[in-house]
Amino acid sequence: MANILIKAATVVNEGRQYVTDILVKDGFIERIDANIDVHADEVINAEGLHLLPGCIDDQVHFREPGLTHKANIYSESRAAVAGGITSFMEMPNTVPNTLTQDLLEDKYQIASRNSLANYSFFMGASNDNLDQVLRTNAANVCGIKVFMGSSTGNMLVDNPNTLDKLFAQSPMLIAVHCEDEATVKRNLNHYKELLGENIPVRLHPIIRSEEACYLSSSLAVELAKKHNTRLHILHISTAKETHLFDNKIALKDKRITAEACVHHLWFTDADYETKGNFIKWNPAVKTINDRDAILQAVLDGRIDVIATDHAPHTLEEKALPYLQAPSGGPLVQHALPTMLQLYHQGKISLEQIAEKMAHNVATCFRIDRRGFIREGYWADLVLVNLNKLWNVNKDNILYKCGWSPFEGITFDSKIAYTLVSGNIAFANGSLIEGNHGNRLNFNH
Repeated sequence: MANILIKAATVVNEGRQYVTDILVKDGFIERIDANIDVHADEVINAEGLHLLPGCIDDQVHFREPGLTHKANIYSESRAAVAGGITSFMEMPNTVPNTLTQDLLEDKYQIASRNSLANYSFFMGASNDNLDQVLRTNAANVCGIKVFMGSSTGNMLVDNPNTLDKLFAQSPMLIAVHCEDEATVKRNLNHYKELLGENIPVRLHPIIRSEEACYLSSSLAVELAKKHNTRLHILHISTAKETHLFDNKIALKDKRITAEACVHHLWFTDADYETKGNFIKWNPAVKTINDRDAILQAVLDGRIDVIATDHAPHTLEEKALPYLQAPSGGPLVQHALPTMLQLYHQGKISLEQIAEKMAHNVATCFRIDRRGFIREGYWADLVLVNLNKLWNVNKDNILYKCGWSPFEGITFDSKIAYTLVSGNIAFANGSLIEGNHGNRLNFNH
C-alpha cells in the first residue's frame, strides 16, 4: 500500500478551515501538520484545492442481486467514488429481498470482490422475519431497514403488531421509509376515477402527499419514543415533518435522527414540467416551501445527515407512462457537486457540507474511525476544486443506466481526487481501479 503525501490542502473539517499537509500511510491518516517533509510514494499538490472527509451515503440502491440490468455494486460504486462518496450503505429491496442472514452475507461477498467504495448493507424487515432481524450483528451491519409504506418490491411492513415488536426488540438502529400506504392508495384511486390511466406526473406529490408522509413519520416517532428505539427517518420531503425532530440534543445522544436527500434540496414540483418521470421519487419532490424548509432543518440541526437515495432505473423504464414508470433516480456521482453548488449560491457552508455528509453520518451510525480528518482514522478523503466548471452530459455520466436528472446542468465545483481507505481511487477525471473498499465496522 502506497504512502501518500498531500501538500498544502485547505482542509474543511470539524467546523473549521486551515491549510495543512497530510501524510497517509497503510490506509490511515498518519500525520496532519503544516509542513511535512518526508519521502512518500506519491505526492499530491493540493494547493488551491479543498480537502473534505469522504462522503458517507447512508441510503443507496445499487440493484444487486436481481436487478443488474439497472445497476450493480461495481458500476455504482465507481460512480460514487468519482463523486467523492467513499462509503455507502445499501438497501435490502434487491431480488431476492435481503430478509435472511444468508442473503445479507451474499451481498457482502459481492461487495468484497467488486466495490471500489467502502460498504455496508441494511438487513431488511418484513411482516414475518423478526427472528432473522434479531440475529443481525450490530458490529458489522449498519442497521435494519423498514418500509413503512411500499416503495418498491414487496417489503411493506404494515402489521401493527410486527412494527411494535420490531421497535421494542431491535438492539440496533432502525431506518424507515415513511409514507402511509392507505393514504397513498386513496389518493391514487381518486385520480384514477377522475383521469383513468392518464394521470400526469405533476400529480405525484399530491398522490404521495404531505399527509401520507406525516402520518407515517409521526407513527414511527411515536413507536420509537414508546420503546426508546434508535430510529433514523430517511428522505424527509415535507416542511411539516421537520417539526418532528429536535435540535437541542447533541447528535451522539439523539435516539431519533433524520435524513434529507439531495433531490429534495434541489428540485421542486415546478420541475415536473421539464423533468417528468426523471424526478419521480418516493417520497415525492414537493413544493418550494417544502424544499426550503428541509434545507433550513438541515442548517439548524433538526435534520442530521444528507444522502442520495440513489435508485437507478433504465431510460426505457422511465419513458413509460406515469403509472408504470418506477420511482427513483441515480445520484451518487452528482450529490457532492450539487451541495457544493448550494454553497456557491450562499445556501450552505463548506463546513456544514462536511458535517452533514461525513461527520454526522459517522456519528449517527457509530462508524469506526471514518467520517473525520483525524490522525489514526481511515484515509477516506476527497479533494475538490471549487472553481472548475463542468457540464453534466452523457459522455461523463458513469451510472450503468446512462442518465442523470442533472443532465445539462453546469456545476462550479469538480472532484479532483478521491481516496478510499488510503488508496487513490479517482484522480483528475479517471478512476484508478485495482483496490477495493472495506466493509464498515461500527462501535456499539
